[in-house]
Amino acid sequence: MGNKGNNLARLVEEKACSKKLQLEEEQRRIPYLPKDCITNILVRLPHSSLLRLMLVCKSWRNIIKSLNFVHDHLDRSDTILIFQSLLPIPHNFYSSLTPRPPENPYSFSIEAKYLQSQNIPVLTQPTNHSNKYDVKFMEFSNGNCEERDYKISSTGKIRATCDGLILLDNKKKKGGLIVLNPVIRKLDPLPVGTLYSSHNESYGLALSKVSRVYKVVHLFRDELNFFHCEIFSLGTRVWRPLYDPEPGLFGWLGYRPVFAMGYLHWVPFVDHSDYVVSMEMDSEKFHKVSLPTSCRTYDRILEMHGSLCFIAHEEMSQINIWMLDGLSGHAWKQTCSITIGCTFDMVPILGLKTSGDIIFERDEDYSLYRYHFELKEMRRIEVQENHTLSSNSYFTHINSFISW
Repeated sequence: MGNKGNNLARLVEEKACSKKLQLEEEQRRIPYLPKDCITNILVRLPHSSLLRLMLVCKSWRNIIKSLNFVHDHLDRSDTILIFQSLLPIPHNFYSSLTPRPPENPYSFSIEAKYLQSQNIPVLTQPTNHSNKYDVKFMEFSNGNCEERDYKISSTGKIRATCDGLILLDNKKKKGGLIVLNPVIRKLDPLPVGTLYSSHNESYGLALSKVSRVYKVVHLFRDELNFFHCEIFSLGTRVWRPLYDPEPGLFGWLGYRPVFAMGYLHWVPFVDHSDYVVSMEMDSEKFHKVSLPTSCRTYDRILEMHGSLCFIAHEEMSQINIWMLDGLSGHAWKQTCSITIGCTFDMVPILGLKTSGDIIFERDEDYSLYRYHFELKEMRRIEVQENHTLSSNSYFTHINSFISW
């Protein structure tokens, strides 16, 4: 019996020794790469590749999840367009005998995840007949456009975006909101703030440079046409009222705010706005910034190269591009003019961070165009045949691993 035990122990020891020698041999064949070198390679890859590489080994996962890597990857990532596509519903869906078709088992339901986080059994919830949307995005590279699916569904509409985070309506809680990073699928339900109809309110999502805290800004107009503001810092559980904007500063809230240079910026009127309203995210105070020329129906402000950009239609075939040098002096500098064809109804919706090109949407037929600054030409972008969304349906976005 003792001999059998000794033989078994010797076999186990020999097997372990053989495995150790095999690993050492493999390590000798594979060249050693320093951690800095691996990090420099990983940070250049798209988010879809990084999600797979996180599963390769623990050391790579730790690199990708580190705070420095997340911010470096954010700085390198190009801007994209995020949008929602309505999921089809069968014509007999509302029949009590016909259940809703099952969702893709690989998809991520925001509402189901929210109920799980609140420890509310999904089966106890009443059937929701609200429209349901797929969350998708478009990325632009090498002159091409690729439409991709996050495999995320939601009944709530997107209200704002910033640095890879999106703010959505929470349809499971009246007046509630949800902050989500669609890449890492992390979400956080926010408490209910002041309730107002969507056409009388505006949401912005921005980062405070000093505190490094993401903030949700809520502007709304009351029954007497006075505008009010409240703010929510992610990580807290309470909305804070701010000093109201001075009377006459805003005329409407139809244009979404743009985050640039540490400020949220609003175009305050439907047409002929002579200024933008800017809120510094550190001091949380409103400022009035004059525009170089009056902002009209198809003009827009965008974030480009870390600055605020104003794209103005001067004539039927000319678009001027202005950049704001700094908020203190309100110094606008005209960088270039686009003179090509008939451009009067071309709405600028995105500035590409890597190339500096601008994506436009023609208001007449919702077709997308890209102006190539290097080639100095406007080219139509080929998208899906049934893809017709208005410019208000697109949001500037970045695929990142940012969290709050």
